[in-house]
Amino acid sequence: MSDTTKNRPAFRLYSVTGEGKSARWTDIGVAWATRDGKGFTLTLNALPLNGRIVMRETADKENEAAA
Repeated sequence: MSDTTKNRPAFRLYSVTGEGKSARWTDIGVAWATRDGKGFTLTLNALPLNGRIVMRETADKENEAAA
């Protein structure tokens, strides 16, 4: 098993459509920083056809609950 699959993801990926308070955020995957720190490895459960993809750091509470 690689380091990527052993470690908890550092980021969550969301598909976001709309703007402001009416924006719809859909969880679509996770991401890890690469060993050299120059990129990311993404695992997507869906690939949006419209909108945008937003990558956010995983919340500390989520990391603690997963440990």
